Amino acid sequence: MTRLIVGPFNRVEGDLEVQLELAEGRVASARVNAPMYRGFEQMLVGREPHDALVIVPRICGICSVSQSVAAARAIADAAGVELPPNGVHVTNLMLACENLADHVSHFYLFFMPDFARPVYAARAWFGEAQRRFAPLAGEHARAALAARQRWFEIMGTLGGKWPHTQSIQPGGSARAVEAAERLRLLAKVREFRAFLEATTFGAPLEEVAALDSEAALARWHAADPLRGDLRFFLTLADDLQLATLGRGPGLALSYGAYRQPDGSHALAGGVWNEATRTLAGVDLDAIREDATHAWLAGDTPLHPREGHTEPRIDKPGGYTWNKAPRLAGRVVETGAIARQLASGHPLIRDAVLSQGTNVRNRVLARLLEVARVLPMMEAWLAALAPREAFFQPDHLPADGEGVGLTEAARGALGHWLRVQRGRIANYQIVAPTSWNFSPRDAAGTPGALEAALVGAPVLQGEDTPVAVQHVVRSFDPCMVCTVH
Repeated sequence: MTRLIVGPFNRVEGDLEVQLELAEGRVASARVNAPMYRGFEQMLVGREPHDALVIVPRICGICSVSQSVAAARAIADAAGVELPPNGVHVTNLMLACENLADHVSHFYLFFMPDFARPVYAARAWFGEAQRRFAPLAGEHARAALAARQRWFEIMGTLGGKWPHTQSIQPGGSARAVEAAERLRLLAKVREFRAFLEATTFGAPLEEVAALDSEAALARWHAADPLRGDLRFFLTLADDLQLATLGRGPGLALSYGAYRQPDGSHALAGGVWNEATRTLAGVDLDAIREDATHAWLAGDTPLHPREGHTEPRIDKPGGYTWNKAPRLAGRVVETGAIARQLASGHPLIRDAVLSQGTNVRNRVLARLLEVARVLPMMEAWLAALAPREAFFQPDHLPADGEGVGLTEAARGALGHWLRVQRGRIANYQIVAPTSWNFSPRDAAGTPGALEAALVGAPVLQGEDTPVAVQHVVRSFDPCMVCTVH
């Protein structure tokens, strides 16, 4: 048995280290280490509840709006305040702006550059991969970076700045949108649509979103295998058999994305069970965080509402700062693929039923989500009523509890808040990468990524195994959120 430590990973938000045990040229077991401690949950205790709106966005510089939305919803839940429709739409627009930017950044800047590495020089598609995706030089990567920069001007209009905007409030948006601004925002959305349709998909967004099966996707791909970067990705995914890498745990969790004024979600939530091919509701009471193998006090799994965060750097058996979230004792995967499964998209359900959640299907689901959500943004902009309210004041009781749930780019994000005598008595966060990159629990069950790495090939002498990197990056880790 050979041991190999891979890390720190580049092109990852935050610090990440993966410890591998190898046998016969493949990963036999893995341990995922989040080696940085930050302590945001402790910072919040004793503060006025609305201070969370200033503090928690600073957990992360790339998904700060998601943290803002979760915090605002936790306070709103405790206060019993309802958002006016305009507040709902503006919140969704900001969240979608950030999430779609994350998806595009992940594809062009984090995931695809690995295929421009010399290890693939013998592949027929290598030259094209270099032309499109080589770090700092790839034509499409540079175009995506420029499009992303212009795209974030939406956030400047809606929130004043990004990251760490303060316009998201428990009662809606502190920034009203005027009629003329709505037209300028729509122009920005249409500009990003043009980039996606010309470069990423080589097809209208609606055409991509309408693909309803693996057979339909195969026909669409075969019609022009190099047109658009999604088709090109499918070409190399088939060649490298990426669908055989990084098998997920079989349960996929989504809280539901983009809440609507009537209380529903544009992308419905739920827990998709791959084995039974069924969708169940999310039982929040079944969530527990297990700190057995974390450098944190506590050996009994606790619900987030009772959770605590106390460092124990010398704890026997600890190997990460990440707790191990479980749903009714089971490991789950979260992210864009979970959202597409829960919301019933036929292509992703067909892909997962035939091959499971894997490297290829995670990337496919992420790009499909871009094609689905951008037209929703156009509809939300059209639904804004500039002369009506964007905000409803909230009045927190001196004692109370609240839960704030949302979907960040990387998956299910939850904030649990308890207020006593007008101050935060406890604040617990379970981030998407907490679910996906969790350590082993008390039963010794590995987390989603730890299990997904088993079986990945490692070539002799390979210090940074490319297959391992593909699996890790397919989950799009955000380690600073994990070690909040």
